[in-house]
Amino acid sequence: MNLSAVDLNLLVVFDALHATRNVTAAAQRLHRAQPSVSNALSRLRSLFGDELFVRSVGGMQPTELARDLAPLVTQVLEQVRHALTLGVPFDPATAGDRCMTIAASDYADIVLVPHLLALMRRQAPGVDLRVVALERGAIYHQLDDGEVDVAIGGHLQPPKRMLQELLFSEEFVCIADRSNPRLAGKRMTLKRYLELPHALFVPSNDGSRRGVVDSRLDGLGTGLRRRVAATFAHVVALPFAVRGTDLVATMAEKVARQFPMEQLGIWPLPKELGPLRFDVDMVYSPRTRNEAAAIWLRDCLREASEGLRRA
Repeated sequence: MNLSAVDLNLLVVFDALHATRNVTAAAQRLHRAQPSVSNALSRLRSLFGDELFVRSVGGMQPTELARDLAPLVTQVLEQVRHALTLGVPFDPATAGDRCMTIAASDYADIVLVPHLLALMRRQAPGVDLRVVALERGAIYHQLDDGEVDVAIGGHLQPPKRMLQELLFSEEFVCIADRSNPRLAGKRMTLKRYLELPHALFVPSNDGSRRGVVDSRLDGLGTGLRRRVAATFAHVVALPFAVRGTDLVATMAEKVARQFPMEQLGIWPLPKELGPLRFDVDMVYSPRTRNEAAAIWLRDCLREASEGLRRA
């Protein structure tokens, strides 16, 4: 195929049609007239020798070829956009029609993202922020493909091609209901910690009932085990789980302090376990190293994190 004879704007139409599954909606998204998009679809069908999108009750459904093409077209368009932004000045105060995407863990959603968003709203009210879930199995491909500008989370182990930077460190604490009769006015000794039933945040869906604490217990000696009475897929569930129950949970201190303290008590970990910490990093692709908007976003993350370090 002679590339010089191909109108690359057709790929923009393909991308919009794949996202909306509707000619009218695609036209609105592209700020074009509907006949123009219909004509572009006809040209796309001729170019690829395939229907690409077939009308159905639920909208225009992509053919097998269109499904295979979609991620490739998205990647090509992102690379073109990236090439066009290299060397282009970025003024946050006047920037508009721009959306930055970060992938964040539950922890980062609660602790860091609100501070980041406040900074962005002050500095760049015309720039939008999209926060997506941090999928550890896919995140580095998403960074490579430009689907995500930066990833934020703990326990990240990126491949060597990625750039990684420490934002701040976090410490684990114990939380429980203040009225828990087994804890009221008492220290959290290791014996008491092991006797209490535990609520555990498990980010994976593999049925695990172990966390970093259990690995630390393994290193202290045989026979040291805690009973995990309940597991949860989201860290924000832990304070609600311990409230009004006999459960105790181990969680990040900065998350625990986001919740009303009237009923929630916070204890240091038993000295045999602590201090137990983890680093919160940001990871990004080298392709955005010199992109002005991405540099600004990373600077905002550093500034937001500095405030958390001082707190």
